[in-house]
Amino acid sequence: MEALPMKPPAREPLSRAQRTAIHLEVRDQYASTDPDFLEWCEGRRTFTPDNRADWWEGWHDVVQTAVARGVSVRRARVVSEPLTEYVRWEYDYAVTNVTAGENVRWLPRRRAKDLAVPAVDFWVFDAELVLFHHFSGDGVLMEREYVTDAALATQCVDAFDAIWERATPHEEYKPV
Repeated sequence: MEALPMKPPAREPLSRAQRTAIHLEVRDQYASTDPDFLEWCEGRRTFTPDNRADWWEGWHDVVQTAVARGVSVRRARVVSEPLTEYVRWEYDYAVTNVTAGENVRWLPRRRAKDLAVPAVDFWVFDAELVLFHHFSGDGVLMEREYVTDAALATQCVDAFDAIWERATPHEEYKPV
């Protein structure tokens, strides 16, 4: 199976969402070939919050448009502490998601030990459509799986809500 591009496959479902879009991320490392990540590792930060031209992408437009029409867009990350370099980069870059209108929260993995959570990253749109991301062991995106099973969507929403309730808002989270 060939690796898939990491460009947001959630654009189309988010552009159709009417009420909610939730995204759970549970990995500490993704494929580390992203040019923005590599530049960040070299100390060349490719964005600053006040210079949108440097980082604003089509994804941010989709989020901003969805939020403007009343869609609640939330992203929760379950992370190991101390953070991996990749997750530190995600933390720094999360300001772009927040600026676009996403609510982002962070939950240290040790605080999730008693939660029943799917072991894969996922999106759920309007509590109906689930998009699972399947990665290789070294963080390469291998498959996207769209599922419309109502019971599975409910299970994912419930797991996300349990994480969200415990997680720390991006503005308050201090990376370890």
